[in-house]
Amino acid sequence: MRLLSAGLAALLLTTGPSFFAQQKPEGTSLLGRPLVPPPIPAERAKQLQDDLTRAEVVYGRNPDDADATIWLGRRLAYLGRYREAIEHFSDGIEKHPDDARMYRHRGHRYITVRELDRAIADLAKAAALVKGRPDQVEPDGQPNEKNIPTSTLNTNIYYHLGLAHYLKGNFAAALDAYRECLAFSKNPDMQVATSHWLYMTLRRLNRTDEAARVLEPITAAMPIIENGSYHRLLLFYKSRGRSDTLPQIDGPAGLDAVTMGYGVGNWHFYNGQRDQAMAIFRRIVDEQPAQWAAFGYIAAEAELAR
Repeated sequence: MRLLSAGLAALLLTTGPSFFAQQKPEGTSLLGRPLVPPPIPAERAKQLQDDLTRAEVVYGRNPDDADATIWLGRRLAYLGRYREAIEHFSDGIEKHPDDARMYRHRGHRYITVRELDRAIADLAKAAALVKGRPDQVEPDGQPNEKNIPTSTLNTNIYYHLGLAHYLKGNFAAALDAYRECLAFSKNPDMQVATSHWLYMTLRRLNRTDEAARVLEPITAAMPIIENGSYHRLLLFYKSRGRSDTLPQIDGPAGLDAVTMGYGVGNWHFYNGQRDQAMAIFRRIVDEQPAQWAAFGYIAAEAELAR
């Protein structure tokens, strides 16, 4: 695959965010809009580029190493170069056809570029490869504030598989995947992240009693490191929509705003307030375009597209 040349790297560091504004679309949204990676602040772009350069060096020394292959693909994706990442993971699959991680990461990026059927095929393959094998912690490429990884290979496989089915409106298949994911969610962060999508899936299937049981172990005292938005949403659902627990969705733009916006919008949707739900989904896609890779953003697109 094509690696970043020294000249292009220099251009990135001298031009900063404007470089990304000139990129070609990575795909097309579910609403027919081009998906162009948003600008990255110059300091952050430099850090990501430095990480990519190191990954290129490691991969260049041993292009047949599975770990080096995965990290180079991940670093490309963090810079918004999703198509190159997909191409790189495809190369990795040719060399390591029995490595579930290759399909897990390519499947994730197929979701990012809205190729959901391909994502499902990859993630289902990954699930088959890990079946019956011990789970393993998956190191973070962008660590949380405590530098404690919270996800595993199995949780990431089933979480993304559930999401791809959910986005296609196949809630029964999503339910199966999220139930599998919850079985591997051994810490509070993964518990709330998985429980959130599982709860929403059950509500969309009108299985309200089962959905309520998902909320039973959720408490305000849970020691959450990085999934605070999902935690706040679950507490809101558990309060039966009490106004004083309603998450703030009118704050600054960002991932949390999209995540909570979709959760609140969906709550309105399955509680019969369709117009309010659609208004929130439209606000997400119209007012938060820089967050188009976020799962809440893609889900809002999917609702509007349907």
